[in-house]
Amino acid sequence: MEITRAGAQPSAQGPEEWFTGRIRIDPLFNPPDPARVAGALVTFEPGARTAWHTHPLGQTLIVTMGRGLVQREGGPVEEIRPGDVVWFPPGEKHWHGAAVATAMSHIAIQEALNGFPVT
Repeated sequence: MEITRAGAQPSAQGPEEWFTGRIRIDPLFNPPDPARVAGALVTFEPGARTAWHTHPLGQTLIVTMGRGLVQREGGPVEEIRPGDVVWFPPGEKHWHGAAVATAMSHIAIQEALNGFPVT
């Protein structure tokens, strides 16, 4: 058993090549092999968002605060709110982020395939 205490892992800024605007990533869990699932609390300042991307084994978002936006390729932009759960199937191109005037946080959960959770 391993307990990771709240606040024991440092926060990080989202890299500019993956995000537009100010993003903070707080790791939650990333167990060692052979486990493949990892999770993080991601906070987007108003108007911030991810670049278009895919996940080889899909991604689940659990909205915890604020108002956000999501879009899959070819689909409409949709609003998400606290308590909403979003599932992106494997390989579905999408983006997600905060609404224009409101910050948003979500827990992002995804599995890695051959060591890579995102493309």
